[in-house]
Amino acid sequence: MSRDGREDLAAAQRAHWQHTYGEHPGMYGAEPSEAAVHAAGVFRAAGAREVLELGAGHGRDALYFAGEGFAVTAADFSPVGLEQLRAAAAGQGTAGRVTTVVHDVREPLPVAGASVDGVFAHMLLCMALSTEELHALVGEVRRVLRPGGVFVYTVRHTGDAHYGAGTGRGDGIWEHSGFAVHYFSRPLVDALADGWRLEEVHPFEEGGLPRRLWRITQRLPEGSAR
Repeated sequence: MSRDGREDLAAAQRAHWQHTYGEHPGMYGAEPSEAAVHAAGVFRAAGAREVLELGAGHGRDALYFAGEGFAVTAADFSPVGLEQLRAAAAGQGTAGRVTTVVHDVREPLPVAGASVDGVFAHMLLCMALSTEELHALVGEVRRVLRPGGVFVYTVRHTGDAHYGAGTGRGDGIWEHSGFAVHYFSRPLVDALADGWRLEEVHPFEEGGLPRRLWRITQRLPEGSAR
């Protein structure tokens, strides 16, 4: 896909998610994802205090992290979703532990280098991001993590029922019912973990389809170069 084509697809996806969050407030419910519950345990075991969530949406996982005592920066490109997150945080008494930022992950992360202990992203990396953009994003995650920091993310993979269905956008991206998904292969997972310690690639299922995903945990080695 050309650069112009990628930008057009990205703009269409931003508009689609804005509309979706506006029409379906709290669309994923208030309970945290299983991936977030697992990630909280990983972060806690690593002694993490400050966590960045990418693609936070309306905030069910960010709110869970805050409730577990972490200081959370929640980033998403949907102002509508983040407005819902802030309102829920205020209602739950965790607003003091949650910072929201409107951000497109195609741009450098709005976080200082070596400033967070953990990064979490549930199905954010398998949005309409090219392989080039994914490498740049993981490079940014590496920049913002402290040495020994942990990155936990989930993605739909090429074993998913919707892989190859709908409209092909190139580079492993398929659009189905208005949602564009980059389906991960194992070689892509391994390539994105280059220079990290890859600790887990755990297969699981979610939802009624079901969606088939991997939960990936990789750690930045102590003293690694940035």
